[in-house]
Amino acid sequence: MNTPGNRWFAPGDLNGFLGLVVDNLSIMGFLAAALIGLFGFPADIVFLRMFPGTALGVLLGNLAYTVMARRLARRRASDNVTAMPLGLDAPTSIGMALLVLGPAFLGFRQGGMDEHAAAIATWQLGMASLVVMGVLKFVLSFFGAMVQRRVPRAGLLGSIAGIALVLMGFLPLVEILKLPVVGFAGLGVVLYALVAHARMPFGLPGVLVAFVLGALLYYGLGPLGWLGAGYHAPAAWQWRFALPWPTLQWVDGLAYIVPYLPLILPFGLLMVVGGINVTESARAAGDDYSTRDILLVEALATLAAGFCGGVAQTTPYIGQPSYKAMGARSGYTLLTGIVIGLGGVFGYLSNLVELVPLPVLAPILVFVAIGITVQAFEATPMRYAAAVVFSFFPAIARMLTIKLSDPAYVSPEHFAQLFNDGTHGISELAVITVLGNGFIITSMVWASFVVALIDRRPLRAALILLLGGALSLFGVIHSVELSGGIYLPWLLDAASRGIVWQFAGAYGVLAIVLVLLSLVGRERAAVR
Repeated sequence: MNTPGNRWFAPGDLNGFLGLVVDNLSIMGFLAAALIGLFGFPADIVFLRMFPGTALGVLLGNLAYTVMARRLARRRASDNVTAMPLGLDAPTSIGMALLVLGPAFLGFRQGGMDEHAAAIATWQLGMASLVVMGVLKFVLSFFGAMVQRRVPRAGLLGSIAGIALVLMGFLPLVEILKLPVVGFAGLGVVLYALVAHARMPFGLPGVLVAFVLGALLYYGLGPLGWLGAGYHAPAAWQWRFALPWPTLQWVDGLAYIVPYLPLILPFGLLMVVGGINVTESARAAGDDYSTRDILLVEALATLAAGFCGGVAQTTPYIGQPSYKAMGARSGYTLLTGIVIGLGGVFGYLSNLVELVPLPVLAPILVFVAIGITVQAFEATPMRYAAAVVFSFFPAIARMLTIKLSDPAYVSPEHFAQLFNDGTHGISELAVITVLGNGFIITSMVWASFVVALIDRRPLRAALILLLGGALSLFGVIHSVELSGGIYLPWLLDAASRGIVWQFAGAYGVLAIVLVLLSLVGRERAAVR
């Protein structure tokens, strides 16, 4: 007898399953396409070393969230409970590919390693990054509410929206327009279904329709020569069997991790705050999950993935109320975890990723970028909108640095010459590079001090600026090294040290100005 609270599957679970699988597949597809296509990373390391552990995190997290949903359903004696969806986090997964793994691989190659050795070192770095993020999330899961109170929402959401806008939005849009007939059609369907909220035929998920349409256009028009050199015939299907066994190779990656900590630590922090927000969203939709339990599952899934070779962290998705509205309950997370997890083991995920070109996947990422950016404004009081916008500038600088430092555009010799040209003060290229390094933390600092100004708290703003100055001294933000590494400023050469002192001094001078303005304001108020 099927009593309330014991029902495993509902008709809406199929739609939920399709949507959640495609979301995860698109992120894994971009991760592979970026590493293999943009940075020349060996495909076998991506598919046989990185994918199995990454998929394991999705499997374990979704199984845990399924169990949590079943318990809540039994406790409430209700079948109207929807599991929290879990998958790979889009902004930080793309950030890991474009800002950590890809540049690290190129750096190892330039340092003299052969392709295979550089790929293994990069994989170890990715594992170590995931373990560090997992430990941070585990610790902060007990203090998540405090973190949320201390850092203004404009700073948290603005920093991640900056990543979304320029890395998840603009760069994939460029990929779309490399094959505009394919990519723009898929993007239009995504906007039609998910932005305009129009109903798709037979109630199919808009993401799935866009995915299928793009693939049909690509494989229908490509062989006819209508897509030019942008079409590549599909590779032969390969069974790539790889078990995600625990390994200690992540320990070797710790030796490479220090320069990337200004990126990695904020990635973990953002997921904690995001987990709090999505739990509140689910609670508003009627499913009262424990915030601590949601965060702990997220942290442990990330740790398990890192220990077993994964390089992309998991997170609960913001769309739980949407899955609930489409009728999904707990079956969709169970199916998603099994399909993604086994796909990493038996290799069919890698085959699907190879079959689907980046212009087909990219529209989904552009939509996610739009959603994250819009949320930054919707979830932040309107009076703080200027702080959110101000926090975008460091991310824009980082995107420019990624492109300008690419040897395909500017040779390393010419880049160094332009960077070090101090004829008219700090060179424009140096400003762009230094502003972009540590951009996530910079965005938080910038947005937070503007929020303090808007709240008429200049002394608080001054303290935030002093913190920014201290961070810039050691390269946590505004690093003068192209890699974004941290350092002791007195060990730098004279030219680099001069840039460091100017940036740190800028924060200090502005802090003093705000303190003086605060004192003048108090005197005027006293006179009145």
